[in-house]
Amino acid sequence: MRVLVIGGGGREHALAWKINQSPMVGGVFCIPGNGGIAEIAQCLRIDQSNSNALADFAVEKSIGLTVIGPEAPLVAGVADAFAKRGLKVFGPNRKAAQLEGSKIFAKYIMNKYGIPTARAELFADYNEAASYLESVDAPYVVKADGLAAGKGVFIAKSLEEAKDAIRGCLVEGKFGSAGQRVIIEEYLDGPELSVLAFSDGKNVLPMVPAQDYKRAYDNDAGLNTGGMGSYSPVPIVDPALYDEIVEMVLRPTINGLASEGIEYRGIIYAGLMLTKSGPKVLEFNARFGDPETQAILPRLESDILEPMLAVADGDLSGVELKWKSDVCTTVVLASGGYPGDYATGFEIAGLEEAASIDGVTIFHAGTRGSNGKIVTSGGRVLNVSALGEDFSQARERAYAVIGKVHFENMHFRKDIALRAASR
Repeated sequence: MRVLVIGGGGREHALAWKINQSPMVGGVFCIPGNGGIAEIAQCLRIDQSNSNALADFAVEKSIGLTVIGPEAPLVAGVADAFAKRGLKVFGPNRKAAQLEGSKIFAKYIMNKYGIPTARAELFADYNEAASYLESVDAPYVVKADGLAAGKGVFIAKSLEEAKDAIRGCLVEGKFGSAGQRVIIEEYLDGPELSVLAFSDGKNVLPMVPAQDYKRAYDNDAGLNTGGMGSYSPVPIVDPALYDEIVEMVLRPTINGLASEGIEYRGIIYAGLMLTKSGPKVLEFNARFGDPETQAILPRLESDILEPMLAVADGDLSGVELKWKSDVCTTVVLASGGYPGDYATGFEIAGLEEAASIDGVTIFHAGTRGSNGKIVTSGGRVLNVSALGEDFSQARERAYAVIGKVHFENMHFRKDIALRAASR
């Protein structure tokens, strides 16, 4: 079987890498891919939002399954176009992808079907939003309604910071149509957690939990990013808490969507806050997380194509997942200045030597090939994923590899999985 992966980040490299291990696979294509994916798949340039061109390619190359990685093609309805032409696709349709594409829609579903989440108010007018902010206490949580590449969430410690955030969305249009409406949300406190699961619209098959690091700098300082690292499993999540999340969050969400006439087929990702009163949903994503995927898939013993095909066919019943006992730590190497302005085009040195270290896989994110070299092409450049018997060993391996890799202005957090190791 030939498989097509749509996307070009670290998540897609991890997916292509895992898919390529399946004995069912006879070739992997990736659109657009990156410098690392090109080593294991044939990469092509086609507009990721051009549903017809993508479907034409799948027909031309006799693609047996298409896996949609990023959120934007899902929200644009690429999965719908494939399904209409009888092509197997892994990823929710446009209506289901609203769960990520609109925070307002997600909040509607959670409130209607009793899924624990933060209290929130919706605004489309700056003055009304600013007035509301003055009536509540800091810290403030401001979220753009639509897709903003992981940068549309603001945790403001002061009233002025919060007003700047809503001004950027509602007045200055920094996020375009994605920021035409904002949610001002109750601030929740506690450890964050990511739980991902396969769904066929009826059944839910959860994966091992992971923890993500959103802030740019050590000790959770700096701006929110798309993610600066992750680890799996999460020591604070015992079997009882895990089951609670599945039964109180994941299953009710899929069942609630079904009650709305929406069949959710793909990955459902719950970003959670473990508060003193129990787990509460911060956000839903309609796809594999990035960089959580890079910490989860190295631990997966099962053939990933089995649940993917089952989801595409609409029947996950009987499918099970097997996991390694090893833990995994993933550290993101980013361009200096990210998530703000940054320069690209810098050669990345040391990749071959780093790749030889046992238990470590380097997933490319913002890279491209140039004259026989790999150069930077994005904010998040590489993901260094290391397995270990415990988090101390996994961290040691990951940071040893990082010591061998270099590109100009390289930036990374030094505290990924440090809390887990200390436990």
